[in-house]
Order: sequence, then structure tokens, then C-alpha cells
Amino acid sequence: MKITAHLRWIRFRVLVALAGLAAFSLPASASLGGNAASVEADRAHMNGSTSVISNDNYNVHQIRALEGTVVDEYVSSAGTVFAVAWHGHFLPDMQQILGSYFNQYSTALQSQVRQYGRHPLNIRQPGLVVQTSGHMHEYFGRVYVPSLLPQGFNPDQIQ
Repeated sequence: MKITAHLRWIRFRVLVALAGLAAFSLPASASLGGNAASVEADRAHMNGSTSVISNDNYNVHQIRALEGTVVDEYVSSAGTVFAVAWHGHFLPDMQQILGSYFNQYSTALQSQVRQYGRHPLNIRQPGLVVQTSGHMHEYFGRVYVPSLLPQGFNPDQIQ
């Protein structure tokens, strides 16, 4: 009996250690609503380069992917990503940039009336705004969370 209890204790400790390692190895994301310190994860995911444009109450972390897509992540002075905009040859990974808002986006997208042809996407909900348009090799769009916008920030500044 002592051996069985001892083996269970060892197995428990190994599982806890593996769970801890897995938690630390999960990719961080500077997705919408995320932390500014994780912009590097998005840069790595896009295999791009970054630059920062500073403003009074927010910064724009611009990621340029090798294939030409540019993603701008708007970060408040509190360090929260409140908006993301993009333009370029390819659509960004929406799950990557939307993070915890991806399910809300997916649900809203499924409820849109299906239209044939090229039509812009315009989702306006109290907790999420998504606007996209474009065609092959020329995509652009923006997403933001109205409640996360810095004081006095106009959403028209998200380009």
C-alpha cells in the first residue's frame, strides 16, 4: 500500500510540473484586450518586424510581415491593446489578433446575412466593432473595443 500511495504522489507531482511547463510555453498574444508586453508574440507569429509610434495617451505597435501585410496594434497608456488595424496582401490571423473576442466575432459573423460578391463586413456591437473590406492581395480592416478606448480617443484615428 505504501508503494502505491508513493507512486500516486510522484505521478501527481510530475503532472503538476508538466502542467506548469505547458502553461509557460503557451504563446502570448497582443491580441485585442491583451497586454502590450506580448506584441513580440504577434511579430513572431507574422514573421515580421516592429516599430512603435508614440502618441499622448496611446502607442501604435506596427508589425510589418515579410509578405507585405501591416498590422497596427493600438496600446493604451495602461498597457491594453484596445484596437487593431491591418492592410496588405493577406488577411491577418483573426484568431490571433482577436484573442478572447474571437468567439464573439465568430458568432456575429455567422448571424450576418449571406451576400454574394464582394461586400465589406461591418459588425457593430456594444462590446466589439469589426470593419473589414478588400479583395485578393488588397485587404484592410480594423477592430476595436469601445469600452477600452482611451479618454478622448476617436475611433476614426484607427487606420
